Amino acid sequence: MRELDSTSPPNGFTVAGQGPIVATAIHDGHAVRPELLSIMKIDEADRLREEDPFTGLWTDVGDVRVIVERSRFEVDVNRPREKAVYLTSRDAWGLEVWATPPSPAELRVSLEHYDAFYSSMDTLLSRLEREFGTFVVLDLHTYNHMRLSKDGPAADPHGNPEVNVGTGNTDRERWAPLIERFMSDLSGFDFGGGHLDVRENVKFTGGHFSRWIHGRFPKTSCVLAIEFKKFFMDEWTGKPDRAMLSLIQEALKATIPGLREGIDTGGG
Repeated sequence: MRELDSTSPPNGFTVAGQGPIVATAIHDGHAVRPELLSIMKIDEADRLREEDPFTGLWTDVGDVRVIVERSRFEVDVNRPREKAVYLTSRDAWGLEVWATPPSPAELRVSLEHYDAFYSSMDTLLSRLEREFGTFVVLDLHTYNHMRLSKDGPAADPHGNPEVNVGTGNTDRERWAPLIERFMSDLSGFDFGGGHLDVRENVKFTGGHFSRWIHGRFPKTSCVLAIEFKKFFMDEWTGKPDRAMLSLIQEALKATIPGLREGIDTGGG
């Protein structure tokens, strides 16, 4: 990956690189502004459990890396703007986020971050469209499967694949060869003597970010919203299995040649 241009905090996200394959980690962040931390009820461990730690590491597979450093509990760029701040427990899986609700001025600052993110993404993706004609976005996420307790039981594997590839916000018919090659390459990777369970649209089809990309670039973008089940870490303590983290990164890297071929043929 060539580090040709970059945007750094204070906006709370970084963008670096050049090329038609973009890897994003929009829920990797854990940082919260001090003035908001002081009025939050949710503790750090509960925040971390609902974030997507380590996805930022995996963005190394892309030509362009996008990593959001701010916690989704300050502002969630994967939701529509009017729902980007979790104001009630209904917005946050039943979790009570605030001891004292943020003021209008505090909300305005958080939404300025949201607006800056989408402005930056529009500039980035418009440039890639001009330079390469088409582009692929790997929207990397993780999800919990041990919600009841640290010791289980785990969620039923039938409805919780190790990798869920969400394609609900892309032109599935046009990009079918690329999508199917990606899933085949990922599931075919030698994952420590086994193979990943990779399935499409079983648990997630994609969130607001992928929906926005497709709406803004309907003829030139292929967005894969990729959710890794947190089998590679203890989701209650946040402790990862470093070997598993590396294997996932290598598995993603193995899909890049096929993605490049798919981009070169325009999806078909």
